[in-house]
Amino acid sequence: MPGIADRGRERKRVMSEHMPKKLMKSKQAAEYLCISERKLWDLQKSQRIPVVRIDRSVRFDHDDLDAFIADAKKR
Repeated sequence: MPGIADRGRERKRVMSEHMPKKLMKSKQAAEYLCISERKLWDLQKSQRIPVVRIDRSVRFDHDDLDAFIADAKKR
């Protein structure tokens, strides 16, 4: 019989499979856009892609990346 810790881990695993991640690390965001991390940081520095700062961590919002793609299509 599984213990309480096992059930908690299983519930967490199932929830993470069904909940899309809203924020991405730089490597994930660069892969999503099919660009290098260096290019991603250049775009962020020029304020073409906004970031979410959580203490010292920098994350990229999935919706902001989609907006960047939509804007790039218009050009």
